[in-house]
Amino acid sequence: MKILLKMFGAGYIAVSIFFWICGACLVGMAAMEIWHALGTEAGEAVQPRFVLILECIGLLTIAVAAFELGQTVAEEEVLRDESISTPTRVRRFLSRFLIVVIVSLSIECLVAAFQSLHGEPDLLNHAGIIGASAAALLLAWGAFIKLNVAAEQLEPEAMEDVKAEDEKVEG
Repeated sequence: MKILLKMFGAGYIAVSIFFWICGACLVGMAAMEIWHALGTEAGEAVQPRFVLILECIGLLTIAVAAFELGQTVAEEEVLRDESISTPTRVRRFLSRFLIVVIVSLSIECLVAAFQSLHGEPDLLNHAGIIGASAAALLLAWGAFIKLNVAAEQLEPEAMEDVKAEDEKVEG
């Protein structure tokens, strides 16, 4: 069983590294897009360059999400001694994940809305759907947090254990 647990640990490390690699690749792609947007001839209209920069924002948003997810997996599954079992740990893990997803969706909604205003009006429906999805996730997350408080109060020592682990991971 210990060998199996070590294999899971190695898998989590690999996933975390791949998240980082994907994030770095997205940053590189965004840099190329910015270079292209700023390096075009002076005669080219501003509109296509604006859209390229908006696409860069989208790429960077997803890169931040990849970095954050990689960090979350590394901290929660590799650096911590305990597996996720208490309501406090589950809430913290889901909260870290949902923060990344909700912020990324919100930024994507904003980018799609700007693109729809600047030459691609058919993207407005997509922006609305993305925004509504982000809002629904935010509401569901809030309900989860509210309902989870009662479960956390049943195990106050679990919160102390998690805080102690935070000091070890951060220190």
